[in-house]
Amino acid sequence: MEVGSSENGGRRAALIVNTRSRSGERTFFEALDRLQDLGVSLGATYALRDPARLPETVREVLGEDSGGRYDTLILGGGDGSISSVVDFLAHHETVLGLLPLGTANDFARTLGIPSDVLAACEAIAHGKVVDVDLGLIGDNYYVNLASVGLSVGVTQALTPRLKRTAGALAYPLAAVKAFLRHEPFSARLTFPDGDHGTVEKERLLQVGIGNGRYYGGGMVVAPDSGIDDRSLDVYTIEIPRHRDLIGTARYLKSGDFIRSEAVNHYRTSRVVLETEPELAVNVDGELVARTPQSFSLAPNALKVLVPQDSSAASRDVAE
Repeated sequence: MEVGSSENGGRRAALIVNTRSRSGERTFFEALDRLQDLGVSLGATYALRDPARLPETVREVLGEDSGGRYDTLILGGGDGSISSVVDFLAHHETVLGLLPLGTANDFARTLGIPSDVLAACEAIAHGKVVDVDLGLIGDNYYVNLASVGLSVGVTQALTPRLKRTAGALAYPLAAVKAFLRHEPFSARLTFPDGDHGTVEKERLLQVGIGNGRYYGGGMVVAPDSGIDDRSLDVYTIEIPRHRDLIGTARYLKSGDFIRSEAVNHYRTSRVVLETEPELAVNVDGELVARTPQSFSLAPNALKVLVPQDSSAASRDVAE
């Protein structure tokens, strides 16, 4: 299914770019020119300097006042931009086209969407539509990972200045800073469907509930995790003995950290997380809630344009 001229039966698209993302200002005009060269029928275009305007702009594009004019919403931004608007796109007929402009771009990495803006435009113009799962924290959707513990400290240390100056190194630098400040916590996990027994852990570094494959700038949630596997990957990381710390860190990139004796992994569709003390929850890089929280899976909830050769999501939407 291609995004082409409305005159030849293709899809009509709206373009919204968060120009405060790492390379957004320059990219907006590059993408505008390239998409038009590729024959994408663009209607409304927005270059937003204030990320807080993203939700209202997406709501406007998708709303009844638009008269259903847009089959595709092309969004330029990072994982935080996607997460801030995914509630409007979930279970909606409008397809998401993505220009990855953030520091991590884990959602795009999961789906095989190129980080190069011109190649991403090609994927939008000539790609295929797949439907992917979304996670739910309460009634709010997320795309990659919800977590408590170290990840919250990383988010707090990951300042805009650090992102600008360190680029891809921003995440590991923030992680070191957060680790040195981390206070251990305890957690209780209950599984409403009865697929696992109640889990209680102490002296934890992190608890994560992952939907996508990647988080934190390319680290793997679990070796077999995927974004259309109809399950959430839940893991707990206990604070390891000092001699194990380097080994655990080494495996984070590939997801093999799951094999560490400090890590426990559970696959499920629903879980309730309680912590002592109550903690902030990092959802796709934003602190939006506090424990206790219920998490669940929304299968095939989001339609996304991906490259024709992408194999990350196997369930193509019927054309």
